Amino acid sequence: MDEGRKTYLEAKSRVLKALGHPTRLLIAEELGRGERCVCEFVEMAGVDYSTVSRHLNVLKQAGLVEDEKRGKQVFYRLRVPCVLSFMECLEQVIRTGAEERMKMIGQDQ
Repeated sequence: MDEGRKTYLEAKSRVLKALGHPTRLLIAEELGRGERCVCEFVEMAGVDYSTVSRHLNVLKQAGLVEDEKRGKQVFYRLRVPCVLSFMECLEQVIRTGAEERMKMIGQDQ
């Protein structure tokens, strides 16, 4: 594999790793509904401010979200809304796997 291809695949891997945590998936899905402040994620995720901030920073470093400070609050929004299409794809993978497992269960009877 050439160096350019390797670098490109590593960049993709960083994005997938950034999404690879339930709290970060929750944040991304919620940002798909519109911008939010950190305080909203604290309540939704049931974790403290510093934990939410760390998760948001991971998403920001991966290029998935951007922020805007307004007074003392920081608001976040999806930088690339197309990530929601990826979420839909994940849901389809889950549904397909569940359907296949149900077919297998039905065959056993």
